[in-house]
Amino acid sequence: MTPPHKPHPAATKVACVMVGLPARGKTYVARKIARYLAWLGHHSRIFNVGNYRRNAVGAVQPHDFFDPSNPESVAMRKEVASRALEDMLLWFDRAGDAPASGAVLTNSPISPAPNRSLKTESVTGVGRAGPGWVAVYDATNSTAERRRGIYEKCVENGIQVMFIESICDKDDIILANIKEVKLSSPDYAGMDPDKAVEDFVRRISHYSEYYETLDPAECNCQIPFVKVINVGDQVIVNKVKGYLQSRIVYFLMNLNITPKCFYFTRHGESLFNVAGRIGGDADLSPRGQDFARKLPTLITENLGGETQLTVWTSTLKRTIQTAAYLPYTQIQWKQLDELDSGVCDQLTYEEIAEKYPQDFSERDQDKFNYRYHGGESYRDLVQRLEPVIMELERHHERDHSILIVGHQAVLRAIYAYFLNYSLDELPYVKIPLHAVVKLTPKAYGCIEERFTVDVPAVDTHRPSPHPALNAKNKS
Repeated sequence: MTPPHKPHPAATKVACVMVGLPARGKTYVARKIARYLAWLGHHSRIFNVGNYRRNAVGAVQPHDFFDPSNPESVAMRKEVASRALEDMLLWFDRAGDAPASGAVLTNSPISPAPNRSLKTESVTGVGRAGPGWVAVYDATNSTAERRRGIYEKCVENGIQVMFIESICDKDDIILANIKEVKLSSPDYAGMDPDKAVEDFVRRISHYSEYYETLDPAECNCQIPFVKVINVGDQVIVNKVKGYLQSRIVYFLMNLNITPKCFYFTRHGESLFNVAGRIGGDADLSPRGQDFARKLPTLITENLGGETQLTVWTSTLKRTIQTAAYLPYTQIQWKQLDELDSGVCDQLTYEEIAEKYPQDFSERDQDKFNYRYHGGESYRDLVQRLEPVIMELERHHERDHSILIVGHQAVLRAIYAYFLNYSLDELPYVKIPLHAVVKLTPKAYGCIEERFTVDVPAVDTHRPSPHPALNAKNKS
């Protein structure tokens, strides 16, 4: 008999099981967790029971489909929830089906296998992307009985379980979530908004009839859980263990839903940019200085009169010089310094190819993981930037934006986090000189706007030798 495929020996398998009434931000939290872990290099995947239900019975269902006194709909909802759970267990068994990097946000069930014990081929790089395999089981999971069944199945399969309950008792947040997220879902396509709100509120009332909040006594008093109250106002933790679970708790403690936006721009064109040299601590070129002088006008025109701004720069001269004319509070972050190119610092790519031909070739083959001798890889850079991401996530001052004046590799990593690019795509994100990117995080994504200054600059972007990774940069 062929033994089942097993993930990397060092791998940790964790199932994050969401709990909560509808419109409490479960899917928002689930997507945030999956994106954060994928950005750090762990394999992550979301199993959304709502998507399974839409595939099984169609998206548009009246509120009484969710009535616990309707035996036919109860049986159907249990069936699709079980199907999602089985697919999650299958994913853990066949861990090689996950991509080498990047979150997979499932919109439909994965293809079922005839036998969960069958061996499957692993993708290139399994284990290399990090020690963790994390699935997020996104459903209401409203009762202690239902949660016990999930817990027992996961434990039987050697999977750690961590329940995450999203609780919200603020009517304004619930109503805003219904209007912004739920009414745009396929469940209410083409329906009058007022009638849709009424129907969804009645759907919530059906779930409320039998909803049971997490209790430490569940699962023989062994249940690990986190309760996130009002999307970050309060976090309660019970029996959480291990590195990955602790990282998730740390991340959840920094989430908030305050409306916000961030601005990113590379430093103005530098003398090294003109010369085609990487790294170093060069001054701005004359055109870079021109960009620095015009940047305050561009920011003022797009910021809005009531919004405050704080500017973050690296400790290198070219970012500090670019921010010199900005009349706002400025903070220097060592973490925002450009990727360290080690022995290749201040060389051109032609010189690198001549002096270190093997390294030059290896970097093109795996740019994210390649580490310069005496320097860093993009993977190292992502780890270095985690405190910056946490500070952006916890930023909660309304009408107070942040402008990061950074470097190409650094802004690629930050941009990839918010736009959910895979780690393979991350090193090839196009961040041109003399342009400002505005990102406005929303519940299920991020709105991007770009503004340019009419100052020419060299193009420092080197496309991937793998054409598929260049697709997102063509737009």
